[in-house]
Amino acid sequence: MISRRKIVFAFALSPLAASFRAYAQQRGKVFRIGFLYNGSRQTVLDTGRYNAFLQGMRDLGYIEGKHFVIEARFADGNYERLPALVAELVSSRVDVIVASGSAAYSALEKVPRTIPIVTTVSSDPVGSGFASSLARPSGNFTGLSTAVADLAPKHIELLKVAVPKLSRVAVLSNSGNPDHPQQFKSIEAATRKLGIRLLQMNVRTASDIERSFAGMTRDRTEGVIILNDGFFVQQMRQIAELALKHRLPSIHGSVEYVESGGFMSYGPNFIDNFRLAAGYVDKILKGAKPADLPFQQPTRFYLMINRKTAKAIGLAIPQELLLRADKVIE
Repeated sequence: MISRRKIVFAFALSPLAASFRAYAQQRGKVFRIGFLYNGSRQTVLDTGRYNAFLQGMRDLGYIEGKHFVIEARFADGNYERLPALVAELVSSRVDVIVASGSAAYSALEKVPRTIPIVTTVSSDPVGSGFASSLARPSGNFTGLSTAVADLAPKHIELLKVAVPKLSRVAVLSNSGNPDHPQQFKSIEAATRKLGIRLLQMNVRTASDIERSFAGMTRDRTEGVIILNDGFFVQQMRQIAELALKHRLPSIHGSVEYVESGGFMSYGPNFIDNFRLAAGYVDKILKGAKPADLPFQQPTRFYLMINRKTAKAIGLAIPQELLLRADKVIE
C-alpha cells in the first residue's frame, strides 16, 4: 500500500505541482486569456475545440475562475468584424491571446507586440509573415502550425483514387481568407500535372455556398475540395448536405467534415491543436517569450471516409482507399 507521505512527495515533484508553485509566485493573480475564433461560439463548442483548450488548461493545474478567466470573441464567419474584436481584447488587457484562423492572425498583427499570440490552426506562419521561422518565430506569435498548405496535392491524389476518371474538380474557397489564394495555386499546380480541369468557387456567405454548388453541377464537376476555413467549419453541415444533394465526392482537411456527413477528410487532428495550445499558454504565463517558443507541426495526418455518404452519391469506394483509411464511418 502506498503511504500518504509518498503520495504527497510524488505530487511535489510533478509538473502539476510546478504549476501551483507558479501561482504562488504570481501572488494569486488571475490571468486574462483572450480567445479569438473566426467562426461562431456554437461551432467551436460543437466541434469540441473550445473544450479541448479548457481541458488542456485543467491538465496543467489551472482552474477557470480561480487562476484564469477567458475573454472570448467570435466573428461568426464575418471577417470584417475581426479588427473590432481584436480592439476589444486589447482593451480588456489580456495576458495572452489564443486564436484560430488566418483572417484572425492578420487582424492580430496590429496588436502591441507585448501581447503574446498563440495560434491553433495556422497553415503557414512564415509564408503569412507573422513568424521569421518555425524554430525561432522572433515575434509575438507562436503555437501550432497545421501545414495544410502542403496537403493540396494529397487531397487531389485521394480524390483521384476515389474517382479514377476524375477530370473536373472544384475548389471551395473563402475570398476573405488570406491563405486561400496560395493554397489554390498549390492545387492548380497539382491538377495541371494530372490534366484535371480546375474551377474556383469563391464564397463569403451561406447563400454563396448554395449558388457555388449549383454552379459546380452546371460545370459537370466530378469532385470538390473544401479549403480549411473557420467560416466553412461553421457551415460544415450545409456544405456536406449540398455535396450529397449534388452527388459530388468531396474532401476537407478536418475530421469534423466526415462526421457532419461529408465524404472524406485528410489532415491533422485540429482538436488536439487546441489542447496543445494550452501548453504554450502555460509557458508564456510562466515568463517564456513567444519569440523563443518554436512552432509545433503535426506529426500525423488522418484519412477518414464516410461509407454511408459514398453509397448515397453512388460511389463505390476502391479497396485501396479503404485500406489506407484511419477510420471508416458506416
